[in-house]
Amino acid sequence: MEGFTQKTTSAWSVKQAEMVSLPHPSVLHAAVSAPCLCRKRKDQFDNLEKHTQWGIDVLEKYIKFVKERTEIELSYAKQLRNLSKKYQPKKNSKEEEEYRYTSTRAFLATLNEMNDYAGQHEVISENMTSLITAELTRYVQELKQERKSHFHDGRKAQQHIETCWKQLEASKRRFERDCKEADRAQQYFEKMDADINVTKADVEKARQQAQLRHQMAEDSKAEYSSTLQKFNSEQHEHYYTHIPNIFQKIQEMEERRIVRIGESMKTFAEVDRQVIPIIGKCLDEITKAAESVDHKNDSQMVIEAFKSGFEPPGDIDFEDFTQPMKRTVSESSLSNSRGDGKSEPKFGSKSKGKLWPFIKKNKLSLKLGAGPEDFSNLPPEQRRKKLQQKVDELNRDIQKEMDSRDALTKMKDVYIKNPQMGDAASVDHRLAELGQNIEKLRLEVQKFEGWLAEVEGRLPARTEQPRRQSGVYETQNPSGVNSCAQDRESSPDGSYTEEQSQETEMKVPATDFDDEFDDEEPLPTIGTCKALYTFEGQNEGTISVAEGEMLYVIEEDKGDGWTRIRRNEDEEGYVPTSYVEVYLDKNAKDVHKPLQKISE
Repeated sequence: MEGFTQKTTSAWSVKQAEMVSLPHPSVLHAAVSAPCLCRKRKDQFDNLEKHTQWGIDVLEKYIKFVKERTEIELSYAKQLRNLSKKYQPKKNSKEEEEYRYTSTRAFLATLNEMNDYAGQHEVISENMTSLITAELTRYVQELKQERKSHFHDGRKAQQHIETCWKQLEASKRRFERDCKEADRAQQYFEKMDADINVTKADVEKARQQAQLRHQMAEDSKAEYSSTLQKFNSEQHEHYYTHIPNIFQKIQEMEERRIVRIGESMKTFAEVDRQVIPIIGKCLDEITKAAESVDHKNDSQMVIEAFKSGFEPPGDIDFEDFTQPMKRTVSESSLSNSRGDGKSEPKFGSKSKGKLWPFIKKNKLSLKLGAGPEDFSNLPPEQRRKKLQQKVDELNRDIQKEMDSRDALTKMKDVYIKNPQMGDAASVDHRLAELGQNIEKLRLEVQKFEGWLAEVEGRLPARTEQPRRQSGVYETQNPSGVNSCAQDRESSPDGSYTEEQSQETEMKVPATDFDDEFDDEEPLPTIGTCKALYTFEGQNEGTISVAEGEMLYVIEEDKGDGWTRIRRNEDEEGYVPTSYVEVYLDKNAKDVHKPLQKISE
């Protein structure tokens, strides 16, 4: 009976040991497949990390491209502005006078439009910087943070599954070790039980040791099974929940990056497209300026600017040298006639070589700037223009001085009424200086107006009888001439002095110069104005107005500070623009038609 029991126990122990030593096939599959999957997932994480880093590099490369484009736009705009500024006319220079021609005005308009054209390139640079460069730079920083967070979560999940795998491996090795030890203990017990020389106590001890080892194997098996179930659960959660979520987030992040760079490229094109209409307007204005070039008008301006007022010389008569004592002077020669008064009017100087005035010496004197004060070295028309410019300049200076005097007078009145604001006597010295300056300027104006009147024929010239310059020959008196230039003779320094010949003097009835303009139509009314201050019009061409008076405007301020007004059909003149408040009316011409009819 005892032997049967021992054999049965031994057989059960062997069967138990076999059961303990053979793990479940799923355990073996999990044990084999888990390391392989972990390595594959780790490889995919590395590939995704490289790809997303490449995407960020592409985004940064595009940001750099846009930034360099903005720098090019700014540099181009700066060069265009410098180019436009380089060719702009300098103030108060001869170049500024040249821009009165239509061709040069068109060129000036082109320069101004090129300046606006440069401004549009600056707008492109600013918009690209704000809408693309700045936005993408900020987005790249956010993208890097998001990418870092996602891969941190992935590494954390990967480390967790690797830790679980290590725990499973340790539990499996422990179970395997306990199974082997239980098997050895069982074999030793069977050996001791079969040996008849071994005492019963030794056999019992071996049996107890085998049972202990079998119990330890069972415990290891239970622990291994529990650890395996836990690992499988963690692995399933890892590969079906955590990792897919992380990969999904990385995918969404990458798709947002791709969409963002596409939108930035679209914005890149839109920024350029937005300025195209304005650039088109600039080019249209350049085209319009080019079409405004009028060659006829420019030619006429050149003629007006350089016409001398001289009549061209007539034909030179043949001089017969076979009769040296009977040489006759051509009636159409340029020398002044000293004959019996029967010859036709003659122009120019006395010598044979001076066929046309202002050819050599006059040019030299103009270049040296050594002209006389009355511009008598110039042809009549040029002299008239210069004198008129001088008179206008002096009148402007007078007006400035008068404005300063009026301002000081008002200041003095304020000081008199409010002594605490200043001393009224401190202004007297300056007022006296202004009065003296105004008086000197008025004397200068009178002097130049006299020369101007002499050129225009409004005042008697230096002759015994008054005569006027009408610009045409008086056929009734063949021995006289009517141009101041015909009475001038070239002096050694290239200028011309007045030399009036009694024989060539033209006799014309003494009439008023303004009679020629009695039948001229009055200018139409273009608006009304209200006098803000009282103005005493003491100079010729001005009109006195009272404060608050309403008058008609017939000519706007052309930049000289004067506005031409009319009180009624007989009273009109100029007043300072700062003294009146102008109300322009497009229909004012119709309103003032009765005045025109009365004048007619």
